[in-house]
Order: sequence, then C-alpha cells, then structure tokens
Amino acid sequence: MALFPAFAGVSEAAGSGDSRRELDWLSNPSFCVGNLTSLSQQTEEAPALASGGSPLKRYLLDRSPLQSELSDDSDSSKKLTQISRKKKKERKKKRKHQHRKKTKKKHEQSSTTGSESDSDLGKDRSSRTLGSQKESEKPNQGHNAAADTGHCSIWLEDIQSLTGEVFRTDKKPDPANWEYKSLYRGDIARYKRKGDSCLGINPKKQCISWEGASAAKRRSHKQLERYFTKKNVGLMSIDGMAVSSNAEPLSSEPATFIPVRDSADVAVPGTTWLNPLGIYDQSTTQWLQGQGPTEQESKQPDSQEDRERAVLKARVEEFNRKVRENPRDTQLWMAFVAFQDEVMRSPGLYALEEGEQEWRKKSLKLLLEKKLAVLERAIESNPSSMDLKLAKLKLCAEFWEPSMLVKEWQKLIFLHPNNTALWQKYLLFCQSQFSTFSISKIHSLYGKCLSTLSAVRDGSILSHPAEPGTEDAMFVLFLQQCHFLRQAGHSEKVISLFQAMVDFTFFKPDSVKELPTKVQVEFFEPFWDSGEPRAGEKGARGWRAWMHQQERGGWVVVNQDEDDDEPEEEEQEIKDKTLPRWQIWLAAERSRDQRHWQPWCPDKTKKQTEDDCEDPERQVLFDDIGQSLIRLCSPDLQFQLIEAFLQFLGVPSGFLPPASCLYLAMDESSVFDSGLYDEKPLTFFDPSFSGISCVGHMNQLGCPRWTRGHNREGEEFVRNIFHLVLPLFSGRRKSQLCFSWLRYEIAKVIWCLHTKKKKLKSQGKNCKKLAKNLLKEPENRNNFCLWKQYAYLEWLLGNIEDARKVFDTALSMAGSSELKDRELCELGLLYAELEVEVSPDLRGAATGRAVHILTRLTENSPYGSYTGQVLATHVLKARKAYDHALQDCLGASGASGPAPAESLDCLSSLVKCFMLFQYLTVGIDAAVQIYEQVFANLKGSVLPEGPGEENSQSLTSVLEAVTLMHTSLLRFHMKVSPYPLTPLRETLSEALKLYPGNQVLWRAYVQIQSKSHSANKTRRFFDAVTRSAKPLEPWLFAIEAEKMRKSLVEAVQRVGGREIHATIPETGLTHRIRALFENAIRTDKGSQCPLLWRMYMHFLVSLGNKERSKGVFYKALQNCPWAKVLYMDAMEYFPDELQEILDLMTEKELRVRLPLEELELLLED
Repeated sequence: MALFPAFAGVSEAAGSGDSRRELDWLSNPSFCVGNLTSLSQQTEEAPALASGGSPLKRYLLDRSPLQSELSDDSDSSKKLTQISRKKKKERKKKRKHQHRKKTKKKHEQSSTTGSESDSDLGKDRSSRTLGSQKESEKPNQGHNAAADTGHCSIWLEDIQSLTGEVFRTDKKPDPANWEYKSLYRGDIARYKRKGDSCLGINPKKQCISWEGASAAKRRSHKQLERYFTKKNVGLMSIDGMAVSSNAEPLSSEPATFIPVRDSADVAVPGTTWLNPLGIYDQSTTQWLQGQGPTEQESKQPDSQEDRERAVLKARVEEFNRKVRENPRDTQLWMAFVAFQDEVMRSPGLYALEEGEQEWRKKSLKLLLEKKLAVLERAIESNPSSMDLKLAKLKLCAEFWEPSMLVKEWQKLIFLHPNNTALWQKYLLFCQSQFSTFSISKIHSLYGKCLSTLSAVRDGSILSHPAEPGTEDAMFVLFLQQCHFLRQAGHSEKVISLFQAMVDFTFFKPDSVKELPTKVQVEFFEPFWDSGEPRAGEKGARGWRAWMHQQERGGWVVVNQDEDDDEPEEEEQEIKDKTLPRWQIWLAAERSRDQRHWQPWCPDKTKKQTEDDCEDPERQVLFDDIGQSLIRLCSPDLQFQLIEAFLQFLGVPSGFLPPASCLYLAMDESSVFDSGLYDEKPLTFFDPSFSGISCVGHMNQLGCPRWTRGHNREGEEFVRNIFHLVLPLFSGRRKSQLCFSWLRYEIAKVIWCLHTKKKKLKSQGKNCKKLAKNLLKEPENRNNFCLWKQYAYLEWLLGNIEDARKVFDTALSMAGSSELKDRELCELGLLYAELEVEVSPDLRGAATGRAVHILTRLTENSPYGSYTGQVLATHVLKARKAYDHALQDCLGASGASGPAPAESLDCLSSLVKCFMLFQYLTVGIDAAVQIYEQVFANLKGSVLPEGPGEENSQSLTSVLEAVTLMHTSLLRFHMKVSPYPLTPLRETLSEALKLYPGNQVLWRAYVQIQSKSHSANKTRRFFDAVTRSAKPLEPWLFAIEAEKMRKSLVEAVQRVGGREIHATIPETGLTHRIRALFENAIRTDKGSQCPLLWRMYMHFLVSLGNKERSKGVFYKALQNCPWAKVLYMDAMEYFPDELQEILDLMTEKELRVRLPLEELELLLED
C-alpha cells in the first residue's frame, strides 16, 4: 500500500527497476484499505444515530472515546448487559423499603424505552449526580452497539477506561424537597452565568465562571486581625526559633571545593594497644572493642528544634545528676524548681502524641504539679529546710483551698514556733485571705504570735531555743500589728497598746523584772483595770508608782478644778443636710476619726462609769492587749518604741518602719508631694512620713499632707507624752526627742503659713515659747540642734534679723572646733543656705554673708558677726582647711580604702559645707568636683565587697546625704541661672541605682524628667530599675511620671476649659499606666500595699471606667481586706453601693463609727 493513498496509482504505474526503487519510500506496507472503508462507514452512521436518539445518549456517543473500538461480538454484549442489570438490582436493594417497588418499575421503563429520559432529565438531583460521577459507567461493546443505543442503557460502571465527564438520569424523588423550604446549599450550582443571551445560542456573548462565589464572598468579608487580638497575642507568647552559629550560610554559587577542618579542631586520638599507631578515630576504636556509640552520639539532631530539645534534655539530666549527688543543696533544688518553667516552655520535650505539645505548654496546672513534685522530693531530702517548705506553700496557694492552706500553715508553725520569719509570713498570709478574714481573728493571731515568741525567748518552750535577733523581730511584729489596727480604724486599740508598752517597759516595778513575761503580764493586768491614768493622760505616774502606793494603801483622790477640764466645744457633725447621704456619712466618719482616736476611760473625779460611754468600742479591755505585750531589754529598741509612738501621733520623729512592714503601712500619697522642695531646694522641710498616715486621719487620695496637729485633747495628749518620756533618756537621745518636739511645732507653723494665716500668730508664739523653755534647761543650753531649729523658726516667721542674732549667738558659743563638730557644721550650713536663698543674685550681700559664715567655721578664733566682704586670703585659707579636713576624714593614704569609722560622724556635714563654699567662691563646677571625689572614694565601700555591714550602712547614709546635697545645689543653681539638665539627670540616675528607696531623689528625678519632651530615656531607666530593685518606690514613681505626662498632654489639648479632639488620640499613655499598675500589683510588696490599690482605683475612676474600677476594688479587698481607706474610697466612687460596702465592713469587723441607723436619726433631727 502506498504511503499516500491518493497517489497509489502513480506509484503502481511507474516503471520497474531503478525508478521503482526510488519511489519505495512512498509505500506503507502496514496500511490496509479495509480500515479506511470501515472508518468512513462509521462516520456516516454516527450523525444518523445521533439524530434518532435522546440528547443524553447523543452526548454519550459524542463524548465516548471508545466508539471506534466497539467489538462485533453480540454474545459478549448480551453478557455485559446482564451483568449490568444484576448490579443495578443490587443497588436497588440497598435503598429504603417504602420506595423499593416503585423504583423497580421505573427502572424497567427506563431500560426498555429511551424516550422517557428526556422528560425526566430536569428532575435529576445533585446528590445522585455526584454518586454517578464516582461510579464511572461503561457502554456495552459489540458490533451492533450503535444500533442498540436507542433500546438499552450503557452503564458507567461497565466502562473502566472512561475519563471524560458523563451524566445519567436519576428518577428517584428527593424526600428533602418535602421537608425543607429550599435546596441544600451543596446542591446549588457553583458556576455563575455572565451575559443576557440564552445558553447555547451565541457563544461569543456568554460566559460561565466556575469559581466558588461563596468562598470569594467569605474572603471579601474577612477582616484583617490587629496585633492585640487574642489570636495574635497568643502568637507573641510562642518562643522564636534559635539561630545556631554553627550552621553554614547557604550560597547560590556552587562550591568549588569541600572545606577541611583545621588540624587544631580535630582531636588526636592517643596510642593504645588497640590503636598502636593512633590513626583510628573514636568510633572505629569502639567498633574494634565491640562497643557501639553512645545514645547521644547515635542520635544526631537533624533540625534546630531537635538540637534545642537535646540541649534541654541534657540540662534536665544534669540537674537530676546534681540533685542526686548533692541532695542537701537547697539552692540547687530551688534552681531546679525554677528550671521547670523553661522546660514547659520548650517545644515538646515530653510530648508523646501529636497535639500534646501545645496542651502541655499552656497547662498551668501541669507546671504547678511538676514543681510541687520536685519540691516534695527536695523536702524529703531536706526535712528541716524552711525555704523549701515556704516555697511549697506559696506554690500550693495557686490551686489549694484556703482551709487546706491554713491547716498546712498551722502544721508548719507548730513544728517551728521559734522561727520569726515564718511567723511574719504566716500573719501576712492570714491577713490577706478575704474569705477567712476578720479583725478579731487576726488581732488574736498577732497576740498568739507575740506570746509564743515571748515564751520561746524566756525559755519556757524547752524544745525550741530562741534564734538570734528574736527581740528585734518581735518588735517589728508589734509595729506591724499596730499598723494593722490603725488601718482598720481601731485607733483606740493602737494607742492603748503603746500606752501599755510604755508602762510595761519603762515603769516596771523592780520586784517583777526577773519574772517570765507571762507572769509580768499577769501582774500588769490589775494596774490596767484599776482606772489609773495611763501614759499620755493627765496625772499619769506609771505602773511602778501605782504599785508602790498600793502597798502603802492607795492614792488620795483630789478633786480638780472644773475650769481645767472644760470640755471642748465639738463641731457640728452634719453641717449641710442637703448633701447626698454618702457625702454626709464620709464627712461625719472622718470627723469622728479625728476626734475619737483616744481610748475612753471613766473619769473618777466626775463619777463616771463604763455605762456612760456612748460608743462601747472606744473602751479597750485588757484582753484586747494582754497577749501583745512584749519585753524590750535593748536600749535602742526602747528608744525606737518611743519614736514609733510619736510617729503614730503625727510627730516627725524621723522613725521609719522596717522594710518588712513599710509598704503594708503606706496608705496616703504624700510621697509625691514636692511643693516645699521646689520652692526652697536648699532649706526645704521634709517631715519624712513616707506615705504613712497618723492616727485619726483618713483623708482623700491626693490631699496634701500637712502637720496641722490634733484637737485640744489630742495636743494635750502629745505634750503629756513628751513630758513623761523626756526624763527617761539623756544625752543624744534626749536631744533628739526635744528636736522632734520642736520640729512638730514648726511643722504646724508651716501649715499655718500656707493655709490658715489667721492662726499663724498664736501658733508662732506657742512654738517660740516651747523653744525657749527647752533651751533654758541646763543640758540643752549647748544643744546646737535646738538652737538651729529656734533660729529657723524665727526666719520662717519673717524675723530675719532676730534669726541672725540667734545664729550668731549659737556660733559664738561654739568656740573653735576646726570642723570636727557635726552639729556645729549643720548649724553653720543652714545659716549659710538661708542667706543664699534670701537673694537669688549670687553677687549680692547675702552671698557675702554666706561666705563669711562658712569661712569663720574653719578659723580657730571665736565667731564674729558679719562686717563686710571676706578677704581673698581668708577664702584661700578656708579652702585649704576644708581640703585638709576632707582628706583626714577620707583617709590620707587611701582613696582606695574605706573611711575610718571615727570620722564618719562629721563627714557628711563637712562635705556639704565644702560644696556650698566652693559653689559660692568658685562656681558650680568646683562643687561638682568635690561631690565626684567623695562619690568615687565611698562608692566601692557601700558595695557588698566592702567592709563590715555596720560600717557599710554608715557609709551608705553618708553618701546618700551628700548626694541629696549635690542634687539640691544643682536645682538651686538651675533656678537662679541657666544650666543644662544633663548633669543633674546623670547624678540622679546614678544615685537612684544605689538608693532605689529614696523618695526625695525620686521626686527630684520625676520633676526634672517631666520637662523633657521625650520619655524614652525615662521609661528605659524605670524599666531597668524596676527589674533589679526590690523596693516599691520605682513602681510608684514610674506610675506618677506617666500620670504627669498624661496630665500635660491633656492640658495641651484643652483651650479655655474645652477639650480639643486630637487627630490621633493619646491612648498609649492610658494603656501604659494600666500596664504599670498591673505589673506593680503582681509583686509581693505591691499586692499588699494599700496606697498602690488606692492609686489604681482613682486612676480608673478618672478615666470614667467605673465598672472596671469596681472590679479593681474587689480585687484589692482580696489582698488588703483590712484597709479602711479602700472602703471609704469605694463609697466616694460608687455612692450607690453605700449599704453594701457598710455591710461588708461590719462583716469583717472594721471600725464603723457612724452606723447608717444613727445617720438617719441625725438627719431627722
């Protein structure tokens, strides 16, 4: 056959020979003419068949790729038809019973007639269509297949090689059409028609989109999530993948060579009998020995995650090995417990199944249980370790019930009754448990603690000896109990405790001093119940005098004059009845707090009895205070008792509570008040109350703290205390008490200067009278502290000339001290500072007076009054004298060594005088050099590597005082002349890292940083200090700095009292302040600080978010349920909850002086 059939004749007609061989390439031996004829016949029959069949069958024939391959065997066609019918019947049997017969008839009709398929084509369901697509049917193969298509069906299951799209009819009705109103969304066609023409008429104008419209619609409505959503916040907690430094960077260029490690990196194996030449590596040597590689070597980490897991697993094994080898190392056990946090954060170190990794990572309970298991194992190895037991109790507080926790604490206290630190933690735990809290329960618990420790100290409990420092710890616990009662509103019990302690400590009869504490308390009870005047009351003589007189037959009662006991006219409690009820209650409650803080005792001269007391809670029985009486033998602790008593009364004695209970006692915002410091940075008056209010004062948050004194009875009580305790001391301690008394009166003068000037004259007169009476006493005539305060008082009252005379008189009395008297240096320093602040001009006569004062301090001759400008030679001699004295104090040889202990007393005063002298004579840079010299000498000594603890504390106080002087001098210089802020900022930053608890330095730092436009440096500094420092002051002042910045921004946005809505609202400060509050209250000290909770509530209320502030209030009660100021703030912020809050106070036994029933009676009158 020719290659081209059309030219077959040409090839045959050609001649033979060479011409035929040339045309052989046109022939095709494999082609038959019969194939061509059969193919043409099939193409002619196909249109005729298609025109006579149904559309579905025409589609099947057009789309079937197997038409040309149908067999001529009719027997096989019949056989396939029978098989397909059997399969069809099997499928029918699987259908529902109620439709079985009906479905058979319809199937028979569809198999015999092909015309009904067109009418039922529209009833086809998508569910059946999908099922038919999965079951690909095959057409029957045979010679008469084209002719039989109009009489039989071709099933898709019989066509195994069919790959195209085929369809078939399904006449079964869908019962869902009867039950639902619309089609199922999965049965709706996914394509979308575009265009108006009919389908199939004009293919150019029609278009079909097969995209899922619902998916596109969902994508269009999906909003982008912000960074603060819950999902994205969770992503932030996922640890990032660590980058390994060993991984080689990928390079797009092919490597030209394989790098070989340096010979120094390859370990050279040693020569052994198995490896005599030293050429085998470690793995080969192990193989020769019949050993395999270790498990760690055999499993090399394949990915970064595997490497991290291997490293973490190695650390776990290392910890297990260490605690197995050193089970007595408690610090190692604590580190192992802390390491569990890192283990649980790791990517599935112990995950066994897929999905368990995230579950373990987020399970807090699993982490706590794992830590608890480690701690229990540690306690088994160290049954006497207190740190491990406390860590276990702290951990169990997360998921144990309070009752179970209390039982565990009681077991621990029973086993260790002599451990004072454990008692303190136990008291704080019980004090902060709101569900089991009540005032009487905690008060009795304090009494049990102190009486138990007293028995341990006396030796009554033989099984447990007293630990070192038990007496100091008992005094701290006593002060903590007093602050607890003061904050709960029971000020009468606080005063009674101090009264009893004064008699029990200083006026104890000699006959009972050697007895145990419990027996002494029993002897003290008759004196307390006798009605004898106590400490602070008029006519008090003490326990010793009463006992001696009882042995002689008792006192003779003398009737006193009625004029001496005229009652003070009480102010009307309700001044305006038109105010809301909550305002009336708050005003009346605060008024009674101020007037009724003293315990009520019946006056025998007026024939009063206990029934005459209107408020029974004002009477304090011996059972309320008996267990809390402790014995103080140390003179230092006895003096601190008096200082603490005066501090409770509002006298600025300079006493600060210990660090363990300082933040528990902080409840007012005077720590941020820097008004007087800004006015006069050199001579400002700092009462140093440290945010602790006195008895009788529960003011609103933000009110300025002024020492305005008490009512007439209260002032008489304070005077009686001073008259009673001053004879008990002598020397420096007595001088300090006189100094505190005079400062108290001067503080009231300052209050009159700033608020009520009408009382200034009478208050100044009383204060001057007290100063003169104190100076008339023989032991006080050479007391430079009192002379300094008296001269300062005259200066405050405006009597500058009189003040100069007092200063000159005091300095002339001193003689020549050669800068070795600290009090004399302080006197001259205050005199010079007052003269400098009189005139801002540094070239005036006031500066000459100050230079004259500082110069005469260095001369050996007696002091002389100011006559004129100081000569330059005298200034030069004074500078050399200051320099030599400073070198003597710091040590002539030793800038590197610490200062001698005997020179520390006058070092701070000397440095301050020298700095002011250099500032006045040379300039501010010379004063800064003096500070830097002293700071460089003393900084190394105050660090832990320095000398002993006592010497280090003394050096710390000296350096702190010098730093305060330096900052005050810089602030004054910036006030009178232009000077950059950078030196002051750097000085404060360096000092606050050393003294993070100094409130004066923090106030100065916040004040200067508030003037800066950029807050980034301030925030970084606060963040660094809060991470490393233990005190709470950095948190408090960080919040205050952000609040000042927020108020500044709000002030800029307001013009004429109206708000200007900024284009970008300043919400970042609000969120930052809230985050600072949340982080602060998570700390141990911050969670139990009433001042911090008050500030948080006030801030949220100022934002208008009362619902959230109410939640913070109830959260505060969970941590500080004893603080009455929190309840009073809540009444002010949520007036509608007045009854509920009062019921809560009554339930927890807080002091409520004005019940609502009494308020209603007062309003009716």
